[in-house]
Amino acid sequence: MHPTGDQKAPSTGETRVNGTGEARPYGSMRAAVHTSTYERPTAQMVEALQGVSAATACAKLHQMGITRTFIDGPVPLHREPDVKITGGAVTLQFLPQREDVFNGAEQEDIERKTPLWGVLESIEPGDVLVVSAHGSHFTGCLGDMLVRYFKLRGGAGIVVDGRVRDAARIRALGVPVWCTGVTPHYASQTELFPSAFNVPVGVGGSLVTPGDLIVADEDGAVVVPQHKAVPLAEDSLLHQDREAFARRRLDEGGRLSDYYPLTGDGLTEYLASRPAAT
Repeated sequence: MHPTGDQKAPSTGETRVNGTGEARPYGSMRAAVHTSTYERPTAQMVEALQGVSAATACAKLHQMGITRTFIDGPVPLHREPDVKITGGAVTLQFLPQREDVFNGAEQEDIERKTPLWGVLESIEPGDVLVVSAHGSHFTGCLGDMLVRYFKLRGGAGIVVDGRVRDAARIRALGVPVWCTGVTPHYASQTELFPSAFNVPVGVGGSLVTPGDLIVADEDGAVVVPQHKAVPLAEDSLLHQDREAFARRRLDEGGRLSDYYPLTGDGLTEYLASRPAAT
């Protein structure tokens, strides 16, 4: 386990209320800026899910009674056929701007004093950054420089419930990113501002808490609670092996009703085909 208790909240900056000249500190939003007590998943948990697809993870969690695990909206920015990540979630929360708290003037300089910089400086190897941006079409949550730093810290991938910018440069970096699209805007240029990191967030209709596991591939991103990771993996790998058998039989001319779902005589055939336990 890797506790993050040594992380400090970023220092606060100031912004100006439009038209008044009155300075207001970003720190007036003094709700929880970050959580210092969460635990990252173990290497065993991450390794167990390496071979599990997002679709299988989602289906098996549904059978376990956890039904809202699909992060709706983000799709791979990279269209390589084998794009996939598995890792522990660190989170970043954006909130709507309000002129008396945080507004568009001087934003880009102020960002370095917010949780946007704080979360990136907390990244450890294998982390998956999950960003709650309310599906905004106008907020470029991350761009080339920030994703570059994320990669240098050893991050595994990024899931954004919103947009990114500098798409070509991000693709060239090779960091797997799931997002809802692209925009030329920087993070706080329009309607949102970074408000907290490593706190529970709502992303694409799903709850993600720091330390949850993320499985993401071409079918999208799924959140897996830590305590479900190992049993989910064991059940999922057996499920995927059964589907691989059924797929082979269908390719060989078998009837769909005999091999999918795999029950009855088809299941008996599958069990007989497995290597005997030693």
